[in-house]
Amino acid sequence: MSETVRALWADDVLPSLSGLVEIPALSPVFDKDWARTGQLDAAVDHVREWLSARDLPGASIEVVRLEGRSPVLLLDVPATEGAQDKGTVLLYGHLDKQPPVGGWSDGLGPWKPVIEDGKLYGRGSADDGYAGYAATVALEAVRAANGGHARAVVLLETGEESGSPDLPVYLEHLAERLGRVSFVVCLDSGGNDYERLWLTTSLRGLAQVRITARVLESAQHSGLASGVVPSSFRVLRELLTRIEDSANGAILVDECNVEIPANRIDEARATAEVAPGASRSAFPLHGSTRPVADDELELLLNNSWRPTLSVIGASGFPAPDDAGNVLRDHTTLGLSFRLPPTADSAAALAAIEKALTTDVPYDATVELSGVENADGWNAPELAPWLSGALDQVSDGVFGSPWRSVGLGGSIPFMGLLGEKYPEAQFLVTGALGPDSNAHVPDEWLHLDHAQRVTEAVAHILDAHARG
Repeated sequence: MSETVRALWADDVLPSLSGLVEIPALSPVFDKDWARTGQLDAAVDHVREWLSARDLPGASIEVVRLEGRSPVLLLDVPATEGAQDKGTVLLYGHLDKQPPVGGWSDGLGPWKPVIEDGKLYGRGSADDGYAGYAATVALEAVRAANGGHARAVVLLETGEESGSPDLPVYLEHLAERLGRVSFVVCLDSGGNDYERLWLTTSLRGLAQVRITARVLESAQHSGLASGVVPSSFRVLRELLTRIEDSANGAILVDECNVEIPANRIDEARATAEVAPGASRSAFPLHGSTRPVADDELELLLNNSWRPTLSVIGASGFPAPDDAGNVLRDHTTLGLSFRLPPTADSAAALAAIEKALTTDVPYDATVELSGVENADGWNAPELAPWLSGALDQVSDGVFGSPWRSVGLGGSIPFMGLLGEKYPEAQFLVTGALGPDSNAHVPDEWLHLDHAQRVTEAVAHILDAHARG
């Protein structure tokens, strides 16, 4: 399968994937007028055209559009002979992208595909434009090697970076068509190095809210009003102390915390042993800045099974160079909570909202907006056929044992599928590494690793058909 995968990547995937990078297909939350700007449709059409040229007998391609919702691209491939009773394999990816963000290195840019030192740079190259290509090439490679696969549906959505708000409706709409989903492959993930296949076994949930504290009808001279009128920033600062321990970042809301399963602690310990220092060295800390803990195991658990708060935005402030001596009338902060995989995100969000709006200091006016929540996901135990296939590709494709890890990010689709198809097995993996720069400047795809992941998926699809 290796020769087929590498030939298809070099001749077919790279030219088309590079073209996909050029399309500024911002997720709907970042392009409210996406239906008019047409960039999501352009990305869908670009990949649909590529799919139409594939050598997959009997395959059908369809763009599914529900009123007012971003489109979904489907590739439906019949099962090979003898695998018709294995249910449906659902292979997932997404075509929408994060915003470009400033600060790209010289010669690079978000919509400028650059291949250099075995890397494809550009927004959406690694997160997650390559996934649909890799899934399709894996199916082609299985057939070229006279292997087998169950009926396979490649589903590429266009709202993942917005929290997949339309996906539940699409899943319901497509439920009868998808049939019995027995195996889910998600390539929107990765691991701690590029030496092995990493299996994601949990994903954190999320809760987001924008909170505004208003203290004045209009801004006032700070010399005249301070000491009489409370600072809107201080009001928010006091409210945040109810939620987060500022000394260590611990989240104080009970509904946001869970007991970490023993098998996930063991898994994190094994990950720390095979990739020592990966968490500490994954990010470009400035100057003498230290991680929040010295112990690698604690960092892994913090990032996968403990809740966190990030203040991701603010308004109501002038730029410092433009700031006069003014007591501002309001402050707005954007709060992003990552929640443990098994936490009830709705209950957590309700508790957060209550903490932020009850007994507000000085009876200031507090307004909440942009409220969003999504549950996380905890993988089921591996079936023997999948465990055996992972061992096989570790030896034959990577030459290093596979490892599993909890991912600190969120893929809402996995939680939805886990609930809808409780009997299904899951392969959540991908080509992302700790320095792939997803969501930030200089995003890049490790091309050799992406090809090995593609080959691994091909072998595992064959094992599923035989298992």
